[in-house]
Amino acid sequence: MSTRTIVRRALLAACGAAALTAMTALPATAQEVYKIGLVSPLSGANARYGAFANKGANLAAKEINAAGGVQGRKLEFVSGDSQCVPAEGVSATKRMISFDKLPIIIGDICSSVTLAMQPLAEEAGVLLVNAASSNPMITYKAGVGGFKWTFRNYPTDEGRAAIVLEHAVKNRGLKTFAVLSVDSDYGRGAINFTKKYLPRYPDAKILSEDYYKDSETDFRPVLSKIRNSGAQAILMYGQADTTPIVARQMLEMGLAGKVVLVGNGEFNTAKTIAAAPSVLNGSIEAAAWLPEWTSARSQKFVDDYKKAYGGEMPNNHAYTHWETTHLVAAAIKAAASLKPEDVRNALAKIKYDSAMGPVTFDDHHQAVLPMVLLEVADGKPVIRSAIAVKVDYPK
Repeated sequence: MSTRTIVRRALLAACGAAALTAMTALPATAQEVYKIGLVSPLSGANARYGAFANKGANLAAKEINAAGGVQGRKLEFVSGDSQCVPAEGVSATKRMISFDKLPIIIGDICSSVTLAMQPLAEEAGVLLVNAASSNPMITYKAGVGGFKWTFRNYPTDEGRAAIVLEHAVKNRGLKTFAVLSVDSDYGRGAINFTKKYLPRYPDAKILSEDYYKDSETDFRPVLSKIRNSGAQAILMYGQADTTPIVARQMLEMGLAGKVVLVGNGEFNTAKTIAAAPSVLNGSIEAAAWLPEWTSARSQKFVDDYKKAYGGEMPNNHAYTHWETTHLVAAAIKAAASLKPEDVRNALAKIKYDSAMGPVTFDDHHQAVLPMVLLEVADGKPVIRSAIAVKVDYPK
């Protein structure tokens, strides 16, 4: 054997050993990253909200990693696009479960997608933590309701209706209501939830009930009926673009200062208030979170988010996904484990201090957490308090 042949074989052997060493080192490197899923609309009509969700979640991941990560590993997101369409959300979830082998998924903004994800997560034993869907059915079906792997860290439409009603009756002394809500699952659903909790207040009652179509612009006949009924407040859960129209027509009919708007229809935005300030004064609305919320943790989040994303102001979805990512990390720390079942059990028992206040989960895995109570005073939105409510589940 020539000297050249011996050298060549030695080099090949060395390269082979180096390649083998590199291959055996890969799993150790991979173990340093702990991946979880994030399903949200990244395209389509709701892509704007998905972008906020991803920015908030990734900001939280950076903060968590800067503090040492989760169980010593770097937290990293795998994003999936639901387009706010259940079939697309299901496809993204299946990929995360079967291909990426992810133990935890956060999602979705759209309730219809989250409802479709639940049975997939249940069957696979993957923890599904929701940060933005408000349909009560999600947690009706969770925990003792059946889906033991689903949790929600977000208020429901039902909770909002109950909180708004409680504040209107107990703190503002409003007793007689008229309904003027959008004719949709959301608008009718919110009123049905209001009726569910109305018996808590024996002196309160609904005098009339009307619903409007999205394209409707003339509310004078209904407002005339409401004026004649003597109602103190209008329960309105509806479209943001419709509220200024209703407010201007209330002003025309002399209802300013006599009838209060109560519910959710972006009563507190500058555009709406400008339409008829004297009508909007005193209006009552609840929100999951607002950038104006004054807790130190909330204000730090706003500042850090703006610094991270070129001065952009975070919206509700940015906050809730940021907070939910921190919540998941806190559950992993409490579990002292990365196993999904251990994290699930820790999450069920957690007491977490969020920017909005303390968070715990009920037996349906619904977070019991405060919502911001807003009123318009002197032409500006004013935060009155943060209120939490426990849901009365169907028997």
